[in-house]
Amino acid sequence: MNTLVIAATVQAIEPLGYTPAGLPLLRLQLQHDSEQLEAGLNRKVQCVLPAVLIGEKARLTLQTGDQIKAKGFLSRRSAKSTQVVMHIQEIQLIQQLQILKEF
Repeated sequence: MNTLVIAATVQAIEPLGYTPAGLPLLRLQLQHDSEQLEAGLNRKVQCVLPAVLIGEKARLTLQTGDQIKAKGFLSRRSAKSTQVVMHIQEIQLIQQLQILKEF
């Protein structure tokens, strides 16, 4: 199984592009900060994760600084790359005081 659900802040957005098949493509950089329990201890977690939206979801209006909850899968950036990229299949904008429901 290859599923990732993450809450993150949109750190950067590239201009809308297109795949070789002509589908809309939006590339994002996501910043994640949280505290996780590991081996009985709290651990501060921080990472920047490249992500893409392909198809009609790529036309969503997102802005730098938006907080989102995203669900998707991980893949290599290209056949010749080892860089991991999240392919977002579901996305929710998180409002400051909104309680999130599970996908």
